[in-house]
Amino acid sequence: MKLNVFTGKEQHMKAHLQTFIRFLEAQRRLSPNTLASYERDLVGFLDFSAGQGLNGIPDIQMHHISRYLLMLRQQGRATATVSRHTVSIRSFFHYLTSQRIIAHDPSLNMETPKQEKRIPKVLTVEEVECLLAAPDASTLAGIRDKAMLELLYATGIRVSELISLDVDHVDLSLGFIRCVGAGAKERIIPLGGIACDALSAYLVSIRHKLVKEGSAESALYLNQLGTRMTRQGFWKMIKKYTVEAGIKSEITPHTLRHSFAAHLLENGADLRSVQEMLGHADISTTQIYTQVTKLRIKDVYNQAHPRAKVK
Repeated sequence: MKLNVFTGKEQHMKAHLQTFIRFLEAQRRLSPNTLASYERDLVGFLDFSAGQGLNGIPDIQMHHISRYLLMLRQQGRATATVSRHTVSIRSFFHYLTSQRIIAHDPSLNMETPKQEKRIPKVLTVEEVECLLAAPDASTLAGIRDKAMLELLYATGIRVSELISLDVDHVDLSLGFIRCVGAGAKERIIPLGGIACDALSAYLVSIRHKLVKEGSAESALYLNQLGTRMTRQGFWKMIKKYTVEAGIKSEITPHTLRHSFAAHLLENGADLRSVQEMLGHADISTTQIYTQVTKLRIKDVYNQAHPRAKVK
């Protein structure tokens, strides 16, 4: 990961920022995007601290941190954003004290703002069927795209995990994939028969045509250049099929993941199994999908019960 280079007074305040980012990269194996978020958050905080007339990190006190977080809220930043900044600052000071760079952690007794848990938006089963049927199976790109969409909905993995898959992460004979998620944690996720068929069609008849001659590319999903599919490339693809499928619901990179979880729970899957497949560290994160199923039940009741509607 490329780190920023600072000079003068900025360099003095940020003297330990780069070593902290490298520590996160080596010890916690965070993704490049997460590392970049930590760095952006801390650059903003340390710039603010330098603007307060502080000469160095040891001069920072809890009230300086509180003032910075208050400024973020006054700027209209979302609670989730303020919470992320808080976590970044606390992690940074924990590192500095653990390395004995500073003697006292000014963030020690700070509370992380409670985030409002939003109920994720999911597609109906009918909308998912339309989306998965949108790719043109008579073209190379269509067969590949269908294999990607089918696998995403069949497993509920993140888009970043989908594009990180290698060919040897797939076992079609046993019907599962091996997914390496955040923190290099590995999980085994089953594939349904339809997803296996779509993936098999792609691997047997398409992938070798996308690989450039002499290339040792290991990526499962390739773009037209013969290299690993990017997140941006996948996002453009799914937006295209959303339009073609006539879906009016708002689509995000996580929509099929949310739909996967909600549909499993609607059909009787237990929460612990869904947690394991999604790779959630805390089951409370998975429980949010039960709210989706409750809303669906309420909608069905209101539409079907003769005495549910208020006249």
